[in-house]
Amino acid sequence: MPELKGIIVPLVTPFHEDESVNVEELRHQAERQVNAGIHAIFCFGTNGEGYILSGAEKKLILENVIDQVAGRVPVYAGTGCISTRETIEQSKMAEAAGADVLSIITPSFAAASQIELIRHYTAVAAAVDLPIVLYNIPARTGNRLEPATVAELADIDNIVGAKDSSGDWDNLKAYIDLTQDKDFSVLCGNDALILRALRAGATGSIAGCANVYPENMVGIYERWAAGDEKGADVCQQNVVPLRKCFAYGNPNTVVKVAVGLLGYPVGKCRAPFNYLPEDGIRALRETLDADRARGVR
Repeated sequence: MPELKGIIVPLVTPFHEDESVNVEELRHQAERQVNAGIHAIFCFGTNGEGYILSGAEKKLILENVIDQVAGRVPVYAGTGCISTRETIEQSKMAEAAGADVLSIITPSFAAASQIELIRHYTAVAAAVDLPIVLYNIPARTGNRLEPATVAELADIDNIVGAKDSSGDWDNLKAYIDLTQDKDFSVLCGNDALILRALRAGATGSIAGCANVYPENMVGIYERWAAGDEKGADVCQQNVVPLRKCFAYGNPNTVVKVAVGLLGYPVGKCRAPFNYLPEDGIRALRETLDADRARGVR
């Protein structure tokens, strides 16, 4: 089983103008990330717009990324759907395609009890052999994985980690504290908390900003792991200006626009989730220019 550690990029999904998947640029972005030292690639997560892709598109994306990466880093697949049945179908697809790890977001829209979430994840885990990372992002799904639920699910052999994108430090810390005596990893899903989370016992981060600045985001982990706390702090602070631009729109949109402004033809997010006002684009462009001048990559 691959170690769940380091900086994992939730890779953006490049689109052509007609919103079809740009496979050539997808491969280019995967190669760019590997060359920057990224520790793993996560296909069709939130930044990869997994919520708006068809099953066939997900298969296309995953197969091409796996082929491009060629075993150099682990490849995660976001296979969570609203129903347990479809989640199992997508998880089996990813397993057959050669994914290394499954990231399974909580079901969305309908409210789910903690018992229902436990039954959901237990059924999926029984249907596949791949390691599973739970994914908590209640602001998007409406369903929250309670720390006690994560601790219970951690006893299932192939549920090996959890990503917390709640932005709630106490929740993330509780995941760490309640699973520290288990063979279980906690990944930070908020780019502002990466270094703090590592210091508290997290093993890494699934970091959207790595699409924009892969070398810097990798630097947070690598410098921390090497004992260079000052250097890690610098890399963590380098994220602040870019994250301030999130005030102008959906963070997914801001990240993808930023990648485009760096010169990569990744296209827009799929409609309707693709609007960024002119003042936001201007602020983003100014931020990227200032960061580039400071050597942030």
